[in-house]
Amino acid sequence: MASNLVQGAVFTVMVVRAGMLRDPGFEPELAQQVRRSPRFFLNAPVVLDLRGAAEFTHGAEFHEARDILRRHTLTLIGIQNAQPAQLEAAAAVGLASFAPSSTQPSRPRNVEPAPSTPSSSPGAAAPTPAKARLITQPIRSGTQVYAREGDLVVTAPVSPGAEIIADGNIHVYGVLRGRALAGASGDAEARIFCSRLEAELVSIAGRYLVSDQIPPEQRGSAVQIALHDDRLTIEPN
Repeated sequence: MASNLVQGAVFTVMVVRAGMLRDPGFEPELAQQVRRSPRFFLNAPVVLDLRGAAEFTHGAEFHEARDILRRHTLTLIGIQNAQPAQLEAAAAVGLASFAPSSTQPSRPRNVEPAPSTPSSSPGAAAPTPAKARLITQPIRSGTQVYAREGDLVVTAPVSPGAEIIADGNIHVYGVLRGRALAGASGDAEARIFCSRLEAELVSIAGRYLVSDQIPPEQRGSAVQIALHDDRLTIEPN
């Protein structure tokens, strides 16, 4: 029975770079986004990315960051990309440590790739392509569907409050009213296709648009969503 006490799950969290908290324009811009979609941001969990940050080695700095986010209805729950001293300070104030952001490039630049194994080598197996996950039933409010290491294909409506996630592309052959997050493992080439866009949120590789940021002329239409120059674009499909 004890083995059932802990289970794995996938959750959507926001990532805020530590340096942004020192930017005078950060809070006004965040406040504007919260006003656009207050329900989306209400008590939303946030992870603080400490990559390249020299500070945050004392608990008081994390308390300050927590207060800044709390003013805008966000909840700081943990950190990522931390140094040992930062990890210790964060743990002392009850913050969790998360793995590095999945939206970072999967392979560092200026690093030579390892030589591939020739396909003719004895015993070499060809890589198995990821299989798309197919959902044919409506996805109800409160339901989350995740296609790990592949595409997600939905041939039924996605209800408000539902969340669909894929490491690859997302195809919805119906109305999309919930949240759709493609490229969840950091694939910036992933896309979202849907027959009728009425989403609460769409995201590719961590970049997102909430409903109020979607152009009115695109709502209710068949579209494809892609990431270009670090910005989401919506085009007729």
